[in-house]
Amino acid sequence: MAATIKDVAKRAGVSTATVSKVMNGSYSISQSTVETVRKAMEELHYYPNLRARNFAKQSTKQVLFLTTLGENAGFSNPHMFEILSGLEHVLGNKGYLLGVKSTTPAEAPEFVREIFDSKMVDGVVIHASVISRQLDDLIIQKEIPHIVLGQPSFSSHFCWLDIDNKLAGEMAANFLLQRGYQSLAFIGGTDEDKISAHRLTGVLSVLKEYDVIVPKHHLQYGESDCDSGFRMTEQLLQSPNLPDAIICANNYIAYGCVNALKENQLRIPEDMGILTFDDYPFSQILEPKLTVVNIDVYDMGIQAGKLILNKMKKPNLQIQFYCTLPSITVRGSTKE
Repeated sequence: MAATIKDVAKRAGVSTATVSKVMNGSYSISQSTVETVRKAMEELHYYPNLRARNFAKQSTKQVLFLTTLGENAGFSNPHMFEILSGLEHVLGNKGYLLGVKSTTPAEAPEFVREIFDSKMVDGVVIHASVISRQLDDLIIQKEIPHIVLGQPSFSSHFCWLDIDNKLAGEMAANFLLQRGYQSLAFIGGTDEDKISAHRLTGVLSVLKEYDVIVPKHHLQYGESDCDSGFRMTEQLLQSPNLPDAIICANNYIAYGCVNALKENQLRIPEDMGILTFDDYPFSQILEPKLTVVNIDVYDMGIQAGKLILNKMKKPNLQIQFYCTLPSITVRGSTKE
């Protein structure tokens, strides 16, 4: 005869209500009790009918992550998978399955409408790259539990969570000035690259505060890839007055920058200091290893998981804030 919830409660030494709360992912149950109940379930080979239970609760116990994927996505945006890992860790501990769907800003509104009208998921986590005003209108109209990863670039009702990239830029500039660098350059992405733009805003705000003049040619803009980093550094080196340190908007640009400096026989950090953002994918494999303003994107996933759980409980909850404070990891690309 198959085990029942009463058998599990007896084996675990708790009430059937406690077993039910454990299966429902209740916050009121201690972790030790959760582990005891789950162990009893395993020993008795007790597998509750989740489909029936979720149907009764009008819940699917599923959350969907919407983003844009494609070939080499893991290399072009490795942070996305760190975020996903943190997100899944939180949701999995509460009994939720996390699905992933690749979409576009044009396709996302109709797709979200379909999955919520058919009650396929309980909530959505949305990468800012696929949002639109149409999706904003839909989510408000249908009161869809959601969290957007990244601050929207337009006025909206979205609930969002983001990293403070302006603060990261401020930290980068302050660090280099405190290390004795006097002339800084910044090489980064185009206007469409909001992360790069926000980091540059932070850098410039600190330089303005210290009355540090930034020549126009010390600011270079291009694509956020290695080849563009190489070209921007080459252009920078043609200027009459060279900087003594370069801030690179991301690892890919920094990779190209390092190669360009070496090709021009400039030593790092003796002739030129280099600082970039984030630890992956190249900061620790280049020579010298790069000083970085590091951002814990796994923690961003953790925070997103907690927030979407709260939104599913309280759909009217409004969330718009920055999380995960950056930190500086000092390595050999900057002088002592």
